[in-house]
Amino acid sequence: MKILFLGDIVGNPGREAVARHVPLMRRNGEVDAVIANAENAAGGSGITEAVARELYSFGCDVITLGDHVWDKRDVYPFLNAAPNIVRPANFPADVPGRGVCVVEINGVRVAVLALLGRTFMKYLTDCPFRALDSVLGGLIDVKVIVVDMHAEATSEKVAMGWYADGRVSAVLGTHTHIQTADEKVLPGKTAYITDAGMTGPYDSVIGQVKELIINRYLTGMPSKFEVTAHPATLCGVIVDVDEATGHARGITRIQKD
Repeated sequence: MKILFLGDIVGNPGREAVARHVPLMRRNGEVDAVIANAENAAGGSGITEAVARELYSFGCDVITLGDHVWDKRDVYPFLNAAPNIVRPANFPADVPGRGVCVVEINGVRVAVLALLGRTFMKYLTDCPFRALDSVLGGLIDVKVIVVDMHAEATSEKVAMGWYADGRVSAVLGTHTHIQTADEKVLPGKTAYITDAGMTGPYDSVIGQVKELIINRYLTGMPSKFEVTAHPATLCGVIVDVDEATGHARGITRIQKD
């Protein structure tokens, strides 16, 4: 099984990149499943039901979210109702949504979960490492398991990769919007990358109009972020997984303009 995992989709340009590439990749048989981090897909911050349904129509099987999950309050009922969208599993159990989902793709059960790092992040969440243990303890008859580790600190992501090695198919980092060059299969056959990158406009500062961000750094004055209108690059990884064992056989970075 080849799983396409997309790094943070940013705004309308990011969604256009998904529409441009994902249906073709699926038709050509390049990938069997698509998982997308879409926590910045609605105007650069958060997600809405309409945006989620649009991404499903482009061929995304599962959507993962991160620290911007609560930015659009209208989406809360959808998080409870939709079976294939996940917010970080280490939020308290009584908040909207779910932290893990299991979908069947070509007869194979695939579990997808999101975790939120705690270092340099604004939310005081439960421990992501212990949350992983809890989620894995509740999965039954699932070999293929993909983890979206949404975190600021590279050290926390790397630690999660080693902690999960041999227990999941992939630990794939998101949040920083900058693709790293450390993709590998760890000794326990878990695919890993510190950050899958951004599916968004790279003529920007992590998807936002660069002049606004530069001015904020120059002056220290608050300013409204705005997604740039430049065309987007689709970034992510393709993980090759043995569906019988859940072991990763390979991981390949992708960038498509």
